[in-house]
Amino acid sequence: MVAHCAHIVSASVPGYTDFFSMNKNLSLLALSQVFGFTANIITVFLSGIVGSQITSIKSLSTLPTALSVVGTAIFTILAAKIMGKIGRRLGFVFAALVSSATCLLAVFAIIQQNFILFCISHLILGLGIAFAHQYRFAAAESVEKEKVPKAISILMLAGIVSSFLGITLANYTKNLIPDHLYVGSYLLLAAFTFMPAIFFIFYKNNEKTKIDFNNKYNGRRLSEIIFQPKFLQAIIAATFAYVVMSFLMTATPLSMHVMEKMSLENTGLVLQIHVAAMFLPSLITGHLIKKFGHSNIMYIGVLFFVVTIILSLFEQSFANYMVALIFLGLGWNFLFISGTSLVVLTYKEEEKFRVQGINDLIVFSTMALASLSAGILLSLTSWATMNLICIPFLVLIVYSTFRAESLSNK
Repeated sequence: MVAHCAHIVSASVPGYTDFFSMNKNLSLLALSQVFGFTANIITVFLSGIVGSQITSIKSLSTLPTALSVVGTAIFTILAAKIMGKIGRRLGFVFAALVSSATCLLAVFAIIQQNFILFCISHLILGLGIAFAHQYRFAAAESVEKEKVPKAISILMLAGIVSSFLGITLANYTKNLIPDHLYVGSYLLLAAFTFMPAIFFIFYKNNEKTKIDFNNKYNGRRLSEIIFQPKFLQAIIAATFAYVVMSFLMTATPLSMHVMEKMSLENTGLVLQIHVAAMFLPSLITGHLIKKFGHSNIMYIGVLFFVVTIILSLFEQSFANYMVALIFLGLGWNFLFISGTSLVVLTYKEEEKFRVQGINDLIVFSTMALASLSAGILLSLTSWATMNLICIPFLVLIVYSTFRAESLSNK
């Protein structure tokens, strides 16, 4: 199935065939994304629902989901430092093994109906997710700089396969273990997250220097890098793309399945189509960035988010959620890919691990706050209000993009 999907991707857009046939690392990263990204997908899909069943405090239902993001934020710097010391290959293998073991801890927590242990398992799962988010930087390092948007797009496309594979099979295996609903889903996740450990055995580190456990940083001061207008534009676009998307996507299963009493199948379908909308545009996003520039694609991404917010003001139906989540995914894709590919252009080779770690720390710590607040705000307000809260974030994206463009034209 994965090979078939890779063939579809490579045949759909000119130039992608060359990427897969000539770049083994990129192929391994795409395969690992297919299986490893299911940790994100299944966590968002099921952890809030499982949480609502094993805790009496319903406002804390999304806490496991949020803690996986908190864990991602906490471990981003550590992930970058570890790979700076031992290389991408060993770092990714280590992360896959930790993720798989942590999923088994979640299985035990569900069987024991232990909400605290379930939360702890998702916090630790954030470590594996933090490493997995480095896939995009590893992909960028596998190609020339002018091909970075296309390489990142390939990783995003693999997320489509991951979404449908993960949600479909998680739903199918939820009753695998009698009397223990969703245990089968997390056993499946344990198997999926283990697969990258096999793939990365064949991965070749791209670092130009030999691994040195006593290596010293020789780049610019971090403040000098961060306060570049283009870096600020990139980090703000990527950060708030994830904040808005995570804030609303985390609340979607509860809003649909728990509050609006829609079926789990319909809820899962909306999330699947949403994730497809997040990643399918990657077939052309790299080309659009190259043709129209990072800033114009960011403006379009903001416009897609605005459509999502407007739709929340109407009656909440299955069709409404579907269309709103499609535009939410499109907005995330345009903003996150343009932001990530832009930030790669703001640092030097010797600065990459430090800057990548800081980039992910900022992105996922703010995303963690969004996820933590999603369940609480949904229980206190409404779906429409949650959408309206996102407006200031869109204003910040537009302002930072306009400012960077204005300064670069002087």
